[in-house]
Amino acid sequence: MSEQLLVKQLSGLYLGEELSQMTGITSGIANKKAATTLEVHFETVSGDAQADPKHHGGLDRVLHHFPREHYGQYRRWDMMNGFRDAPSMGENISTVGLDETQVNIGDIIAIGEVVLQVTQPRSPCFKLNRQFGHEEFALAMQTSGLCGWFYRVIKPGVIQQNDSISLIERRTDISVRDAMVIYFTPEFDAKAYDRLASCEGLANAWVNSLQRRLEHQKIEDWQMRLFGPSKI
Repeated sequence: MSEQLLVKQLSGLYLGEELSQMTGITSGIANKKAATTLEVHFETVSGDAQADPKHHGGLDRVLHHFPREHYGQYRRWDMMNGFRDAPSMGENISTVGLDETQVNIGDIIAIGEVVLQVTQPRSPCFKLNRQFGHEEFALAMQTSGLCGWFYRVIKPGVIQQNDSISLIERRTDISVRDAMVIYFTPEFDAKAYDRLASCEGLANAWVNSLQRRLEHQKIEDWQMRLFGPSKI
């Protein structure tokens, strides 16, 4: 099982402490820089900052992993203003040959000496629209599922640029792509929500959101998250 989830070398490691303004919104997405190592702790990565800790960072979202080949697809869809590549998504980890269909929620993954657990797909927001100069970029990510994923830290340590990535244990049968489809399909599906909410390792924010849907029998409004207070 671990062989199908083996990337011989990381494409890139990134971090950044600087925050900047994007049309009045504070964000760190545009300020990631290449790094040779990541010093990973249970709650943070040294030298890496989050502008909005309510929706980014925290124990369930310490590291963001984004497949580098997705940049090519977004460029082919003409979703970017100019040539953009890693780490324009604000990712910490970049790889080639590993995507959302191969990684499952709850997977225990080793990168060098660091042990991580996959917790959720990236939930796209309007800051991506402003980052890439396209008012429907977040919607395109939500629809396509080319989003990357987040990790919580099981064993902290240092990730090196030449480290390999491998699957230690698979704990669920729900891929990151499956989770995106269940969560973002516009039709209400109580059975699917219950299945995903019960998925071992799923981020608490997603569990709570799914439970609210089940309690209120409706899906929350996505307009503000996807498009922000005003169009770009």
